Amino acid sequence: MMNIFDNYARYYDLLYRDKDYSKEAQFVHQIIQTHAPNALDLLELGCGTGIHAVELAKQGYHIQGVDFSDKMLQRAGDRLSQIPPDLASRLKFSRGDIRYLRLNQSFDVVVSLFHVISYQTTNEDLLATFATVKEHLKPGGIFIFDIWYGPAVLSDRPVVRVKRLEDEEIRVTRIAEPVMHENENWVDVNYQVFIRDKNSNAVEELSETHRMRYLFKPEIELLFQKSQMQVIAFREWMSNQEAGFDTWSTYFVGRG
Repeated sequence: MMNIFDNYARYYDLLYRDKDYSKEAQFVHQIIQTHAPNALDLLELGCGTGIHAVELAKQGYHIQGVDFSDKMLQRAGDRLSQIPPDLASRLKFSRGDIRYLRLNQSFDVVVSLFHVISYQTTNEDLLATFATVKEHLKPGGIFIFDIWYGPAVLSDRPVVRVKRLEDEEIRVTRIAEPVMHENENWVDVNYQVFIRDKNSNAVEELSETHRMRYLFKPEIELLFQKSQMQVIAFREWMSNQEAGFDTWSTYFVGRG
């Protein structure tokens, strides 16, 4: 089966160029400084094209990034060749399934950003991913991740959204149509992406479905408990406000 992120990778950075990766990395750095101030080594599960990893490396961390998509990793590798060698030397990217990953290494911090944990849609997937985290955390290390937060998803339900972007070569229109599965706690986000080549005017169309699990605090506490870890913090992503019915993106911090 073709990985849904392979076609997506070419347009990914364009689609999310308005995302402030530097500010998000600074936010993660502050969380680390609060809960694990001596941390040096990070494992990033679901590193994508490596933008968060590069920004975190600028904070002085050594980072091992893992992703399932070869195309995403190819872009991450290209990124390494475009940054100063001393910065690149603190970064390493490799392919792996975060549910079954076993690097035989341990890290001060494991991070999984941009809702990667919400892509683990079954209880089995979630338990396997948390087992991976536990396996790779040094004693007392921390796990930082953000998710689609259940109370907010149900209070402010997902709607059809259209996003239009362009650069000097392509013009992208992305339509996202959500379908909720109320008894499974997941949302199928059906994407139609139209890419127009500005030179030839040719249009390519991609169709993808991203299945997202929305999660609740007691569930996450149970996942941590099953993995011999515990929740030590959870708040709204980026604002640090208390999580609630309007907090679609919430981050959790657990300690191993």
